[in-house]
Amino acid sequence: MISRLTGAAYGVHLSDQVALLSVPLIANLVFSASPEVIGILVACQSMAHLVGSVPFGILVDSVQQRNLTIAAGFVSLTGFSGAVVAIILGSIVLFGAAMTIAGFGVVLFVLAALSILPKISARERLAKANAAIEVPRAIASFVVPLLVGLYFTAVSPILIIMIAVIASAVALAFTITLPAVEMQPPAKSPVFKRIVEGGAYVIRHRLLLPISLCAIFWNLAFAALLVVLVPVIRQVYMMDPGAFGIGLSAFGLASILGTWVMGRFSDRIAPNLILLFGPGSSVIAAIGMALIPAGSSPVLFYACAFLLGFGPSMWLVTQNSVRQLVTPSERLGRVNAVIQTAIYGIRPLGALAGGLVAGSFGPQTGMLFVVFAYGVSFFAALFSDLRRVGSYSELSPEDEHEFGDGAITTE
Repeated sequence: MISRLTGAAYGVHLSDQVALLSVPLIANLVFSASPEVIGILVACQSMAHLVGSVPFGILVDSVQQRNLTIAAGFVSLTGFSGAVVAIILGSIVLFGAAMTIAGFGVVLFVLAALSILPKISARERLAKANAAIEVPRAIASFVVPLLVGLYFTAVSPILIIMIAVIASAVALAFTITLPAVEMQPPAKSPVFKRIVEGGAYVIRHRLLLPISLCAIFWNLAFAALLVVLVPVIRQVYMMDPGAFGIGLSAFGLASILGTWVMGRFSDRIAPNLILLFGPGSSVIAAIGMALIPAGSSPVLFYACAFLLGFGPSMWLVTQNSVRQLVTPSERLGRVNAVIQTAIYGIRPLGALAGGLVAGSFGPQTGMLFVVFAYGVSFFAALFSDLRRVGSYSELSPEDEHEFGDGAITTE
């Protein structure tokens, strides 16, 4: 079953990476959008995470998760097909709306897959299983930016979006072959109460809260960086716009390497090292990008992008395993939804902030904002109990929290 879930993940993440990369490029080069408008479009693409994660988390805890993966593939296919129509019609509004719809499918699939994985993988192999399911994301983040960076100006943007359409269709085909998974009886409490319980579990948890804070500021910075990079590359670095795609491809290559390292050596590396290295290396990479002078070799930019992808890809696998191990299975969908909201829901705000800062004060100031946000992400991890997670075997829901009459105790 893991292989079929991985196959679906390839389709989902390939289409998502096409969207992630093509939105700012199409906005800038096809619709001639300003930095502020680019920020709004990137925010539209990410809005699904902010709006959809929590209600989808409720569904994941109460509806057959195999059916939800099928629904996710269908929604993504509909959204990306609409984006093709938007480009043909020359409607930037329709383009933003279609990308938002496609994003809802990605959110639903990720939440369902994260809840399915602990049910089909042994506890001692969960970190390796998480690494396996992240490989499609890592490979897509390498292949798509490289191809788009090399060929964006040579092919029609419609063909690029059609890749996302085809990938979504592949994901849908794989999800249809998935068997049903065992489900806990759905909770009978009101929906709002279940949402509050999931949020309370994260907020009061000594590990899940810093993971969430780290994710919030990392993704705030990353979304701002996506908006700022295109004008920085063109106006500050004085490089060809294609460097944007190749740089993100270097980011993707590093993600593949980081995910591979976790798949091979996750049982030999203390989780706390990765939980600090991921955000810490991001700060170094962002500072490097901010210091690149005009007329420099693109290799400097690519090296910084590589560093930005390596540590965080390892962090993602590690924090997925931590949250799966410390969360009761009947609450996992809601907890995943809260953290996914933190990880991706903040991106619209980051995109808007990056566009506003770059548009008002220049792209170089926008890069300084990115450095600051990455720094806050690192300190959120550094000054927390994430430093003390020496092994996965120490983690369990009972060790962290016990829900009784509303009180929570922490050992």
